[in-house]
Amino acid sequence: MTDTPDSKSICVVGAGIVGVSAAYQLQKHGFNVTLIDKNSVSSGASYGNAGHFATEQVFPLADFNLLLKLPKMLLDPKGPIRIKKNYFFKSLPWFFRFILNMIPSNRDQNAQAIRALNAFAISEIKKIASEVGRSDLIKLNGNLLVFEKTSLSSIVKEWRAYSEAGVATRLISGDEARKLEPSLSKSINHALYFTETGHTPDPEAFCLAIYEKFISIGGQFHQYALEDINDSSVIVSPKDELNRTSTLSFDKLLISAGAWSKNLLSKVGHNVPLDTERGYHLMIPRHCNLTRPVASYERKFIITPMEKGTRLAGIVEFGGLENPATKGCSMRLKAHSQKILNELRDPLFFENAQEWMGFRPSLPDSLPIISATKNQNVFASFGHQHLGLTWSAISAKLITQKIMETEPDIDLSPYRIDRF
Repeated sequence: MTDTPDSKSICVVGAGIVGVSAAYQLQKHGFNVTLIDKNSVSSGASYGNAGHFATEQVFPLADFNLLLKLPKMLLDPKGPIRIKKNYFFKSLPWFFRFILNMIPSNRDQNAQAIRALNAFAISEIKKIASEVGRSDLIKLNGNLLVFEKTSLSSIVKEWRAYSEAGVATRLISGDEARKLEPSLSKSINHALYFTETGHTPDPEAFCLAIYEKFISIGGQFHQYALEDINDSSVIVSPKDELNRTSTLSFDKLLISAGAWSKNLLSKVGHNVPLDTERGYHLMIPRHCNLTRPVASYERKFIITPMEKGTRLAGIVEFGGLENPATKGCSMRLKAHSQKILNELRDPLFFENAQEWMGFRPSLPDSLPIISATKNQNVFASFGHQHLGLTWSAISAKLITQKIMETEPDIDLSPYRIDRF
């Protein structure tokens, strides 16, 4: 398969929500787009994320307060953070860079770049949902961050920090929170109500809807594993035929392969400090009575009402791409959820619950890469950490503008690949 330059051919590598959204935008803007992935569409983190459009998350993860709490979190058998023993030393370079981003000047700069993406995130999600005919999958009734034992003075400090950062939020009592969500436990004393956020009850269906629209306007998808890059040509092997390779030639190449992007970008001369936060969820095939996502401040997890049941998510594990999932890890969320929602205390509620693990591509400054590369024909959009779903539509728009050499909606210098 060889296209002439006049056809503006481009290969997008990675069929998660970030890659699919970019492929759709590029196809819509006149490119001849081929999307490839070694797995099926929306089979990774785009399938298993919490479904939350988290534009309230305006603060980088690198925070000195987290550093003080980290030892206790790691030692807690029910804690939200784990490091696989055989991955501890491999993770140290990433954590060293992570700590450097706790320096106030770095943290402030990163926070500004996060807010710049968040400012456009939901409007672009709404736009793309409308274009693909699935506005029904976008619920914009906010979310709650609930508190059990945290002092009121500390909660007020949190509320002020969000408000000063421009996040629409209300500090409400536990009783006010229960008026919004009657199934919340009496242990909830206060909550922050983020009024301008939202969620999708089916992140996989949302991704597939964009993909189907992409195909309907002429896009192509092939289940290929990328073996090598030569300028803008790619050497691929079809699924289950790793001993047979083909060379596909394009005018441009976009790497949006999530956690696998680090190895692919090394083929064009970039050593990106990307690591993998392995995220776990517990999917319960019963519906709870929540109407919006509820996150726990102390327990560091989130409950999201889904079309197919109830999803509990929030565990972070550093273990790389090769280690198997930690068996039973997702079940830690069961005990936490039962403290937050009364109805989950029924043991029958968790019958046939399914555990899942996926890979979050995370950079130590909490920012994605939306950038050109050393190769003028190769571009990159990946590393969206916990906000892949949230930033998918705006990232697609920005990388399309970059590839088309038009003025981007925001300054892209904070997201350049050579910033490290």
